[in-house]
Amino acid sequence: MERASEVPKITVVGACNIDLISYVPRLPALGETLHGTRFHMGFGGKGANQAVMAAKLGAHVTMITKLGRDVFGENTRENFERFGIATRHVHFTDQAFSGVAPIAVDPDGGNSIIIVTGANDLLTAEEITAAQAEIAASDVLVCQLEIPIALNLTALRLARAAGVTTVFNPAPAQPELPAEIYQLSDVFCPNETETQLLTGQPVTTLDEAESAARVLLARGAGAIILTLGQRGSLIVTGESARHVPAHTVQAIDSTGAGDAYVGSLAYFLGRGQSLLEAAQRAGAIATRSVLKSGTQTSFPDASEIADLL
Repeated sequence: MERASEVPKITVVGACNIDLISYVPRLPALGETLHGTRFHMGFGGKGANQAVMAAKLGAHVTMITKLGRDVFGENTRENFERFGIATRHVHFTDQAFSGVAPIAVDPDGGNSIIIVTGANDLLTAEEITAAQAEIAASDVLVCQLEIPIALNLTALRLARAAGVTTVFNPAPAQPELPAEIYQLSDVFCPNETETQLLTGQPVTTLDEAESAARVLLARGAGAIILTLGQRGSLIVTGESARHVPAHTVQAIDSTGAGDAYVGSLAYFLGRGQSLLEAAQRAGAIATRSVLKSGTQTSFPDASEIADLL
């Protein structure tokens, strides 16, 4: 992780979805129909969210993804362009609809999400390889699990060959990952649920979290940053474990907070800051994101967080 830029270059390979958000008095039980209180439609997908967060902070961002040739897809591309995100490698297909994510949000900010990935699954290794020059010129590459694992491996291999720092966010959770995913990840960044699924170990205490993180570290990752929600995050390397506590706030909507964290983390790592400093600032930005409704609309921009920049 040697590269650093005043204006970092971030490449994100991942999914785009349209979030269809219903605010409900409580999350519904199986087979239950509830009346919601309001509805919001917004741009989402973990890759898109992380790209937008980094762009809002001032990074030069390139997005690699695939959209359906539909109104959701066209609007998503226009949304990227509004944030100054390069869309040369945003591809379209008429073989599937754009991805969607129906979301239910309760009054405490808790949520349940269904992801229908659609066109995201049709991105190809050849399309990622066509962006080799952009990946190689980046300070940081960011990947997640809303696209097929093989595509993540293609991007991570290109980044590693070029000496680019890699951040891998194993979300949505899967029980098993290829060993190479860990080995190609300079920073492996799961949340509590993902860590439990990947390791089979609880993370209810900081000691348990460190033990689970060390299981992931032993699989070959350069460092683990385990996000712990209201408890902050835990940075685990071969030499140390550091807990970064979070400020306590009354959350309005936690949707997208993890993506705000990862996008901010990539930005600060691209600026050349240490894992600890990057995690502290990313955590503060993620905390501020839960104070507003929506996903990308809740992400603060540089003018709102000048104290952190």
